[in-house]
Amino acid sequence: MRTSARFDRGHTDDLMSFLAASPSPYHAVANVAERLEKAGFRQVAETDAWDGTSGGKYVVRGGALIAWFVPEGAEAHTPFRIVGAHTDSPNLRVKPLPDTGAHGWRQVAVEIYGGPLLNSWLDRDLGLAGRLSLKDGSTRLVDVDRPLLRVPQLAIHLDRSVSSDGLKLDKQRHLQPIWGLGDSVRDGDLIGFLEQEAGLAAGEVTGWDLMVHSVEAPAYLGRDRELVAGPRMDNLLSVHAGTVALTAAAASEGLDCIPVLAAFDHEENGSQSDTGADGPLLGGVLERSVFARGGSYEDRARAFAGTLCLSSDTGHAVHPNYAERHDPTHHPRVNGGPILKVNVNNRYATDGSGRAVFAAACERAGVPFQSFVSHNSMPCGTTIGPITAARHGIRTVDIGVAILSMHSARELCGADDPYLLTNALVAFLEG
Repeated sequence: MRTSARFDRGHTDDLMSFLAASPSPYHAVANVAERLEKAGFRQVAETDAWDGTSGGKYVVRGGALIAWFVPEGAEAHTPFRIVGAHTDSPNLRVKPLPDTGAHGWRQVAVEIYGGPLLNSWLDRDLGLAGRLSLKDGSTRLVDVDRPLLRVPQLAIHLDRSVSSDGLKLDKQRHLQPIWGLGDSVRDGDLIGFLEQEAGLAAGEVTGWDLMVHSVEAPAYLGRDRELVAGPRMDNLLSVHAGTVALTAAAASEGLDCIPVLAAFDHEENGSQSDTGADGPLLGGVLERSVFARGGSYEDRARAFAGTLCLSSDTGHAVHPNYAERHDPTHHPRVNGGPILKVNVNNRYATDGSGRAVFAAACERAGVPFQSFVSHNSMPCGTTIGPITAARHGIRTVDIGVAILSMHSARELCGADDPYLLTNALVAFLEG
């Protein structure tokens, strides 16, 4: 992957399989862990003492995962090269009292997670997935990946104003999915249904983190199949690319850095959690890696001072129907290579020196890249990049892949771009 980037349909096929198999952050982490295990990485528990041996290791905490590879002979002050991403996506999540309904309809009570395009969840066949917490303290993943729920839109005959005034959705009243007929309390029992689906005894589940997902499979789109439509590209596209890149870098010879994948949860609602980028997870793992190799606080400071992070998240491709919403001189296009995100007000962490780092990685990989800035009259989004830079004092660069339909239940990217991004990440992680 180091010499020249060339579109690899097999890579994109693999991404599509990863998206389909990862309907929740917990499933995404489990799938990343399985891939790491096949590449020779081993899981370490945060409650155990860590050793300073070389090789690949990873930590799982809920919907987050940190993985790193220590090359032979790495010193305690060896710097890290980090690819940061996030596992969560905007969606609808099940409330603590899930069974509701009215007028003979069984419904599921949901809460809005993050900032989804609400209309994109209407009239879709939806499944249900996530994590079940059991009486014995263990957890079990569950995935009902078949048409189970639906958020029905009101017929236009009952709301003629939608044609003139646009669709207006009340988050509390209009987004509760139906999943059958009957009395909501007597016939509901969503958790009992999921216990059966997971092969558990009745009453064994005492807690849950559940969310809906579209059951429509990812697919190539377009006359020449040069586009990909699928769910959760923001930001499992980057998680997948980072996983592939880390395992490729771990197989490289002569590494002078420690490559890291940091896949956080809760980016879509501010990152302030024990598994989010604004929590202590990444800093704790990096510090323990230094200390496990016999390092001191001085070694930790030296390692962090030389560390670089690429915060990889999806960004906005220029929209053909709304070109005026984009900066007139920065029009990222799909299949044009990864984008470098810049915002002088630090909504993105990139500066001039960071641009040089990313440009060098892309040049080594033979990958073109594009620049993105927001229209001055439009608010700019943000990522885990500024959070990582500020919390850990780590030089950070914001990058990603340009997509359309961001935060929709089903997003759109170029079929070439995931592979081009991965090439650039490999070159970066190899130092």
